[in-house]
Amino acid sequence: MIRNLIHFWVGQRLPLEHIYVGSDRKPKSLFPLVRFYLRLFFIHPLKRRIAKYYLVLLKHFTELKVIAITGSAGKTTTKEMVTSILRQKGKTVSSYANIDPIYNIPSTILKCRPTTRFLVLEMGVEYPGEMDFYLWLAKPDIAVLTNIFPTHTQFFKDTAGVFREKSKLVRSLSKSDIAVLNSDDAKVRSLKNEIKSKIILYGVDGVVKAINRKLNSNMSTTYTLIYDKNKINVHLPIVGEQFISNSLAAISVGIAADIPLSDIVKGISRYEKPKHRMEIRKLKNGATLIDDAYNNNPQAALEALKTFENLSANGKRIIVFGDMLELGKKQDDHHKDIGKKIADLDVDYLLCVGSLSEKTAVIVRKKLGKNKVDWVKSSEGVYPLLKKRITAGSFILIKGSRSIRLDKVTSLL
Repeated sequence: MIRNLIHFWVGQRLPLEHIYVGSDRKPKSLFPLVRFYLRLFFIHPLKRRIAKYYLVLLKHFTELKVIAITGSAGKTTTKEMVTSILRQKGKTVSSYANIDPIYNIPSTILKCRPTTRFLVLEMGVEYPGEMDFYLWLAKPDIAVLTNIFPTHTQFFKDTAGVFREKSKLVRSLSKSDIAVLNSDDAKVRSLKNEIKSKIILYGVDGVVKAINRKLNSNMSTTYTLIYDKNKINVHLPIVGEQFISNSLAAISVGIAADIPLSDIVKGISRYEKPKHRMEIRKLKNGATLIDDAYNNNPQAALEALKTFENLSANGKRIIVFGDMLELGKKQDDHHKDIGKKIADLDVDYLLCVGSLSEKTAVIVRKKLGKNKVDWVKSSEGVYPLLKKRITAGSFILIKGSRSIRLDKVTSLL
């Protein structure tokens, strides 16, 4: 009975992992521990309820529209693109940075004002049940599902579990709402006959699609947008095929919000690129650094390697690769598979970081030789090994999850 009351107060539908926190995640000293429990049992529960009912009032008395975005990859980039597009029509508030959505969504809601026209929420999930909590907080008018890949499978067991949780977002929509779905993802595409809302499909088999795709030497991406007999050239200030898919999702949201295509294209060309996501910088010695150090999973790694292969065709290839986390029982297989892909690139040097990526290093070392591959346990060991390998004309890809802290290496470089 007491446990149920605690669960109800701390967060209705909130997964237990956010309520009964393990000792390894709690502060050790007295004052921080008291502050931790004060936030857990009083401040955050109160803030969530205030945010929930504040949003209900805003939606009732204003024209505020809520846009929610989920998927295994590309959420933050899609969110930034959507935000830039919607700002062409009215005041837009969106999830800030990369704070856990459990805390980020209530804070973002409370930033809205009666003049806010659009609220854009990133709804990433890590544990089963989190999407139910988000939907208790904020019901979207437009929902985006980008893709389904093996992410957080430590908690969801497999991609079917990932799909089951993330698809709750679009399954929750009513007939008057709009779902934006990726037609290039088989699992996402399968939802088109299962949900009640209106649907905008994007991708090869969608109504919003891209042709004449091109990765340019000035580190931008261009393509021709096709929608409803319209053909418009689109410029993205970032390089990578994966960002075309993100932009098509964002453009679909713009269409759902009745924004003219000319304003949509203008907005997407000006979007704010998230840090440590395929950021390209020239180093003082003429080398090119590709900083993708924020997030790492099997599909994101493959996309980064594909772009890296194109960019580094005429240069020395160096890769720093950090662990892909929360992949459950198949984590070793995923790291070995990425090792095979890296070996096929015939890189000049690979430096793996973290206990799991040691499996990647072993695979690559077998094909390319031990002199081209190193492994270190943590990011602290990267810079001394890396700096002596970088020469003019080198291309360096840094790919890892944020907890591996490879962003520290990019700062040193």
